[in-house]
Amino acid sequence: MSASITIVGLGSGNPDRLTMGIIKTLQTASEVYVRTKEHPVMSVLDELKVAIQSFDHIYEARDSFPEVYASIADILLEKAATADEGSVIVYAVPGHPMVAESTVQILRERCANEGIGLSVLGGESFLDEAFVRLGFDPIEGFQLLDASGLNASLLQPQLHTVIGQVYDAFTASDVKLALMELYPDDYLVTVGHALGVDGQEEILQVPVYELDRVEGYGNLSLIYVPRSGDDMLRQRTFARLHEIVGILRSPGGCPWDREQTHESIRKNLIEETYEVIETIDEDDPEHMQEELGDLLLQVMLHSQMEEEVGTFNVFDVIQGLNDKLIFRHPHVFGQNQAEDADAALANWEQMKAEEKRRKGMKPEEASVLDGIPRDLPALMKAYKLQKKASKVGFDWDQIGDVFLKIEEELGELREAVEQGFDPEEQVAELGDLLFAASNAARFLHADPEEALARTNRKFIKRFRFIEEELKARGKTVQESSLEEMDEIWQQAKNQV
Repeated sequence: MSASITIVGLGSGNPDRLTMGIIKTLQTASEVYVRTKEHPVMSVLDELKVAIQSFDHIYEARDSFPEVYASIADILLEKAATADEGSVIVYAVPGHPMVAESTVQILRERCANEGIGLSVLGGESFLDEAFVRLGFDPIEGFQLLDASGLNASLLQPQLHTVIGQVYDAFTASDVKLALMELYPDDYLVTVGHALGVDGQEEILQVPVYELDRVEGYGNLSLIYVPRSGDDMLRQRTFARLHEIVGILRSPGGCPWDREQTHESIRKNLIEETYEVIETIDEDDPEHMQEELGDLLLQVMLHSQMEEEVGTFNVFDVIQGLNDKLIFRHPHVFGQNQAEDADAALANWEQMKAEEKRRKGMKPEEASVLDGIPRDLPALMKAYKLQKKASKVGFDWDQIGDVFLKIEEELGELREAVEQGFDPEEQVAELGDLLFAASNAARFLHADPEEALARTNRKFIKRFRFIEEELKARGKTVQESSLEEMDEIWQQAKNQV
């Protein structure tokens, strides 16, 4: 047998709030350990002649909080295992043992596994004082967050939010940055130091942007963000977007949105995609932001339509994507290694094949050309078809062979036109020429769509140069001759 461990809470900081039961437990313990002496009730323990041992030195000897907490648990478990049977080791922590105390969670798990008796005596939590001193009722909706792991995705403006573990100005700065992703810079929040402790309590109301300028952060500090019913505070959240799209499609929503089907807005998805591509080509981040939003709306609408009939919703879409990204990146989320982009791509392809096997498919029996979307733009599809075929050796050895093929197809097209072949045959020969030309892009490691898009942009700039030059001469393109336009075109080639 071994000793048992009793964990007690020392309360939020006011010595008068210690219960008689906890005081008696401390006085009759075989040994008393405290996580830290940085707590206002330490002076009372001295008066009660309770001998304590502190783990403050562990904080200085370890590089991270998880290492500190694990070390404290190791020491306590070893003490319990080697102590006399029937003795009681008391571990005292600030506040309530079950609120923001990682060592307690570790001990609860390990004591059960190692056969060591464990009991927990509550204490006044810092939350008790927060409810009183800050004056809010948690039944209205409340969340407690850890400053050290805070990110904007956890924030819910419709809930009262208390952020604990704000140990210093650096941690307060992290909190500030997370809050500013969702709240206006001047949104008023409350900083509380040592709530309920006579002579030490300080409550300050400051705008978010000043959080890291406040002095006095320490073990008894917190930040309180009042709840708000202002929907504008939720405008940056995905939940709000989902809600808005649901409203638009609801019986009381927009008549146009309600009438749409997958088929009726199919073309919108294509158009919005190309508008995003245009902003990329123009290197216009501000416009890109807007167009990405329009594209996201299409995803939301299609997902909402399926949610309404119960097949899936947008959160299923997100889960599927997250699962896929994690599964296909074993070199990031697993044990595989990838030293460069080629190795990462090999991992991706390998995991794609494994996904198909898990779905009962047999990748080895599939066509080499499978997986290319039917409705891709023709030039892009030609490029992808050739790329897949080349992976199994169906390819030319060098780009010179491609040039010969282009010349051959050009000759056949010229013959079809000059000999007056059927228009369908002429179109077929033109297709062969374009298909061969796209192969040259692959040998050049260039995207043919991008190459043609560049030429299109160049043509637009030069033709507009012609229009502007003619306008300066008091003419329009309709009023000028081909020779005049060609002359200006040659000028444009040197300028744009």
